[in-house]
Amino acid sequence: MNKKTISKTYGTDIDAFKNMKDEDIDYSDIPRTTPEFWANAVIRKGLKPVVRKRQVTLRIDSDIIDYLRSGGNGYQTRINQLLRSFVDADRAAQAK
Repeated sequence: MNKKTISKTYGTDIDAFKNMKDEDIDYSDIPRTTPEFWANAVIRKGLKPVVRKRQVTLRIDSDIIDYLRSGGNGYQTRINQLLRSFVDADRAAQAK
């Protein structure tokens, strides 16, 4: 999309935003952050990228799904943890 299309579609004046000075921005609806807010922040510069999960479809026996779901919310995370444990153990066994 070009600037004219965006401006017409959303009813905004892109040039006005581009020319706006920082002191003209209204931050009144944004709470101030404190050092405590940032205390547990992690800067990822220079680190390996976070590996994203991929969505897949599996056919799993009903009794297994029922068992994992009986633990409450997070059953998909538990499935991932079980698979992760298996892969880690298998890799360790193969490394011997």
